[in-house]
Amino acid sequence: MTSNNDSPTITTQLSGVSPYLGSRIFSLRFTSTPRGARLARRLVAVRLDEWGVPYGTGAHETVVLVAAELAANAVRHGHVPGRDFHLLLRVADVARIEVSDTRAERVPPRPGRLPEPELLEGGRGLLLVEALADRWGWCPRLRAPGKTVWAECALT
Repeated sequence: MTSNNDSPTITTQLSGVSPYLGSRIFSLRFTSTPRGARLARRLVAVRLDEWGVPYGTGAHETVVLVAAELAANAVRHGHVPGRDFHLLLRVADVARIEVSDTRAERVPPRPGRLPEPELLEGGRGLLLVEALADRWGWCPRLRAPGKTVWAECALT
């Protein structure tokens, strides 16, 4: 487990309650493999349930699906051999998911500029993120090569 050193958001801790705005934070690096993406999805699901966003609710399913898509994209499109991806989950009034990878030259389109589904050559993960999340976007990582793709989902 590692603390978050490259996210554009506030300083984080591994888990529990943050001193900032009463938010709960989970932050961990995962291997940049399909197995790492599956583990990230499962740990987000478990953590949300522990924090009072129970399994089977719409909010839980939405956040887990968004986290799964962002993690899968980091593995498929942001993979650099020997480098991990980083996931941050912060839950307060909204859930914010940030996934950072180390591939800086391959960036997604900006929100609202995704091609029509018929024109996509690959999957439709970001279309799902755009449809489910209240806001999403991406930015370059601050202290390392790569990018961070983030999404925010309401919990109500």
